[in-house]
Amino acid sequence: MTSPLSRRSLLKALACAGLAGAGFSVPAQAQGFPQAFSSFAVDVDVLKAKGLGPYADFVGAAALDELQRSFADRLDPRGPRLVVRLTSVYLTPFPGGSGGSRWRGGDGGGDDTVEGEALAVGRRGEIFARHPMLAALSAHAPSVAPNEQGRTVAVTQHWVRWLRRQI
Repeated sequence: MTSPLSRRSLLKALACAGLAGAGFSVPAQAQGFPQAFSSFAVDVDVLKAKGLGPYADFVGAAALDELQRSFADRLDPRGPRLVVRLTSVYLTPFPGGSGGSRWRGGDGGGDDTVEGEALAVGRRGEIFARHPMLAALSAHAPSVAPNEQGRTVAVTQHWVRWLRRQI
């Protein structure tokens, strides 16, 4: 005998079906991600190749710190390693959204973004699951004191927290 569907699972199924009908789908990669990881690592080689050097290391350290905090309850020595490969960090030159709307003659500024992917990597280097992701966060800083380091940490933490929700 099958158990009856809960209201939550029914609503989730309907939402996924509706999104799929609209041309959207839940990423298959995220569905196959393991729920526990043996360790965490951050790869910022792409950022370094773009000439970001010490800034790339700073971004990587912020991401690793947030991975350890956000995924602390999902540690298991039997699981694969969670590797985050960050490929792009963009801090808007218009913190606070002063760049204006793209549709009103502005450049659409005001968001900081991080792009990358999460990989579940086995002991022999095999990739079990891959989840690409872009996260944007509204930048709130006065133009006289833009606080690039604080904004970098905030958008990187935001990316990792969204990753936690996705996988």
